[in-house]
Amino acid sequence: MTSAYEQLVARLKRAHYLGTISGLLGWDEQVNLPPDSADQRAEQLALMAELHHAAATAPELGRLLAELEQASANLDDEQRVVVRRARLDYDRATRLPGEFAAEKARHSSASYHVWAAAKEDNDYARFAPFLEKHLDLARREAALQGWGDRPYDYAIERHDPGMTAAKVTALFDELRAGLVPLVRRLDAAPRKAHAGLFRGFPVDAQKEFVEDVVDRLGFDFGRGRIDVSLHPFCEGAGADIRMTTRFDADNPLDAIFSSIHETGHGLYEQGLPLARQGTPLGQSVGMGVHESQSRLWENQVARGRAFWRFFEPRLRKAFPAQLAGVASDELYLAINAVEPTLIRVDADEIHYNLHIILRFELEQRLFNGSLAVADLPAAWNARSAELLGLTPPDDARGVLQDVHWSGGAFGYFPSYCIGNMMAAQLWFTALDRLPGLEDDFARGDFTRLLGWLRTNIHEQGRRFDTLELVKHVTGEDLSPRHLLRYLEERYAPLYL
Repeated sequence: MTSAYEQLVARLKRAHYLGTISGLLGWDEQVNLPPDSADQRAEQLALMAELHHAAATAPELGRLLAELEQASANLDDEQRVVVRRARLDYDRATRLPGEFAAEKARHSSASYHVWAAAKEDNDYARFAPFLEKHLDLARREAALQGWGDRPYDYAIERHDPGMTAAKVTALFDELRAGLVPLVRRLDAAPRKAHAGLFRGFPVDAQKEFVEDVVDRLGFDFGRGRIDVSLHPFCEGAGADIRMTTRFDADNPLDAIFSSIHETGHGLYEQGLPLARQGTPLGQSVGMGVHESQSRLWENQVARGRAFWRFFEPRLRKAFPAQLAGVASDELYLAINAVEPTLIRVDADEIHYNLHIILRFELEQRLFNGSLAVADLPAAWNARSAELLGLTPPDDARGVLQDVHWSGGAFGYFPSYCIGNMMAAQLWFTALDRLPGLEDDFARGDFTRLLGWLRTNIHEQGRRFDTLELVKHVTGEDLSPRHLLRYLEERYAPLYL
């Protein structure tokens, strides 16, 4: 059994490392790729997808799994988790032909570049055929996996194991019922954050400040880096984590909070057990849990007063002239500005959830056939007006604003809101179990929180599904009430 298990782990790691190569090619595509090299990169990614698929579906891997399953009584608990999860991955991979994996990778690469150009030129019609094909690929994949009658459930489950559209709907309905009244109260509040507070913040100084924040939160720059891309993201695993952000001289908070958000992802990846890399115990649970890590650091931690007691003096030292006439309370209000916006990534953490609900509703309609791709911009605009009170003046600030659909990442958007709920639930649990935690932040010390997350989330790997992990760590089922409590406690005193 030891020999068979070791062989299994070796094969899992081989497949994993091939996947990380594809990830690095994807990172490079968005950070460094010359503009006329897109066609070659698409072929490179298609080839890597074929190689990864071949490694993940190797008959010998299936034979080893069968042998270990028959003798599971001889395995320890961790080995049984690895075998059980690896079986799920193997069965899923073997249901997809290698040609399909290559086709999907090739189309995703080509689609990304078309989306970027379409967004730049406000030309939805150029992107629409690529989105149509992504929907076709998603339905084909669901059918190959045996989810042909529930393709959107399959899309959601890929990102958040154990979740379904019905479960997401129940959570979102409860959240919306409590959220909309709070949004209306805050939108009507007479106190507003100063809209033109930030002007002329040199990008080089922003980069230095961001790197200081990221380093103090615990990101290991010996095993990672941060660069610039059109849309901030985090890629990589184990000893090589690539994060990106973006900079605007007149909006330094965008770089600060985008960087902190991606750092949450990076800390999760760096906290996964390196010795178990390539096995399910060295992998993240799913995107909802991933987003809980990024949103917790970005919002519960970095928008709190304790965080800024430490970092405000450093920010003022970096930008003395720009902040000379800005009072501390005015700065803190700007950090926690509440105002509806057309752009999801610019949204405050209250309205942000409405952005996700909008996308979730539209994705369901695309998958059930009640909404055609050609009609998506109009449906987006109408729902934006209803939920946010804003109608996009163009598709670049509407349906084309997000990168996700260019990669066929359907079912991903709900993960953001699931992550918000989980982050708030984890936050209150951490406060209860780590007395004086916010006093640590005021001293620039984030080690206790990071250590708690490492033990309870990161080091668990894929031992649990999304909802199982929430229950294991917090002692109760995932619930929107913790997010609603957090938002009320954070924002009501500032505005009402």
